[in-house]
Amino acid sequence: MSLPALEDIVEPIDGVIRIETSPRQVATPIIMEMMRSVYPHDKVFGEYITVNAYIDCPPDELFEYLSDTRSLEEWTYSLRGFTPTDEPGLWRAYDRLGDQTEIYTRTEANPVARTVDYHCAWDQGKHLWMVYLMRVVDAQLVLDKPGSVVLWTNCHHPFYDDNPYPETAPSKRPVWVGDFWDMFGAGHQLELENLKAIAEYRHRHGLPVTPSWMGIR
Repeated sequence: MSLPALEDIVEPIDGVIRIETSPRQVATPIIMEMMRSVYPHDKVFGEYITVNAYIDCPPDELFEYLSDTRSLEEWTYSLRGFTPTDEPGLWRAYDRLGDQTEIYTRTEANPVARTVDYHCAWDQGKHLWMVYLMRVVDAQLVLDKPGSVVLWTNCHHPFYDDNPYPETAPSKRPVWVGDFWDMFGAGHQLELENLKAIAEYRHRHGLPVTPSWMGIR
């Protein structure tokens, strides 16, 4: 017996494709058209960027590591020099992509879902509009083998196109973080490979995935 799905909508909704209204013979050509051999860069990386990787490291240990903001000092390409601010949970560092650009980060982590969200911004720490969404999944559940699957998504906030706080920027800085958006897909994958290499090395050699220096506050 079917549930009363969509019974409150009396007219077909454009763009909704269900077997009741589009049998397989109709849907198959639509799906085949979506399976292009070549995709424009803007189509893939225009509004959202998602990268993922399998990491041979226990998911709880990997989650604990990522939950510490200072882990970004190790596996990101350019974030360095994390120091706590006067505001609890907010860290200041430098993004070397922007020379001496300050970047502020607050990490929000959920141990039940193993989500780790980095809320960041260049130049100021009042409005953390750059949000990096990560989830650690138990690979035993999804791949039937030990380890972790990491999913990482970034959304194209409109501020990537226009700096909302130009008064906080260094006067002679020639670039804005959004200038690198087209490279984010490749750049994030590079950083995810860094994370994989570091976590797998520590796990393989019996080292704590979260190093002892992170225990120092």
